[in-house]
Amino acid sequence: MKHRDLGVLDGDVLLFGGAYSNLQATWALMGQAHARAIAADHVICTGDIVAYCGAPARTASLVRASGCAVLAGNCEIQIARDAEDCGCGFEEGTTCDRLSVAWYAHARARMDAALKAWMGGLPDVLSFSHHGKRYGVLHGGATDVARFIWETDADAVFDAEWEALEAATGPVDAVIAGHSGLPFVRQTARGPWMNAGVIGMPPHDGGQDTRFALLREGVFTVERLAYDFWDAASEMEAANLPLDYAEALGSGYWPSEDVLPAALRVAVSDRG
Repeated sequence: MKHRDLGVLDGDVLLFGGAYSNLQATWALMGQAHARAIAADHVICTGDIVAYCGAPARTASLVRASGCAVLAGNCEIQIARDAEDCGCGFEEGTTCDRLSVAWYAHARARMDAALKAWMGGLPDVLSFSHHGKRYGVLHGGATDVARFIWETDADAVFDAEWEALEAATGPVDAVIAGHSGLPFVRQTARGPWMNAGVIGMPPHDGGQDTRFALLREGVFTVERLAYDFWDAASEMEAANLPLDYAEALGSGYWPSEDVLPAALRVAVSDRG
């Protein structure tokens, strides 16, 4: 497992993940960093720069050129390997699995050799110190990069993943993760496990805003990100991608709840 330590980051830290080939959301995120005077060396991406949306190469190039710290999500790992599938951990035959065939092929076909080489060199985990505490950053799980970890999971899940992460990073006081698409903070026996959410797709809540996180003087907060979702959806349609995810940008609900535990699903009758 490749580990990179970022040193001491005592200023505000902006954390985001899951750009998902959503160029419009990525531009908006960079705008947030600029508006808050957060330098690139205090911006951290938890991976999955490319996925469902229509502009994989431009999104990856923008993130790379920004100079922020990036770790490898499953999508980066698979594209760097020129693998046949996204490695997302979707159950075979589910809606998410079926839809991934089209968007992964679209993203894979548009990555040039330079972007693939960059993705192949990304670390698996990051660490940094902030106001006297040490943080570990990963994509999904330390035992499996594509593991979906939810705030409702058993204590044993967090304990095992924390132990596996520390085997690579050394002791940490808190963990920041991505991959699952839903931001949360879970207090565990070892410390807080925090998910920064994703910027490329709404968090299945019926709204168009996506999510990123800030770490300011040791306080972790989840922030809303507004962007031109209509333009992003139009770009997906122009790329002849399945409309399911394009429609999700506007409806605020994922096209399938395949990956979600029962406690986090939203009944159709409860959707606005």
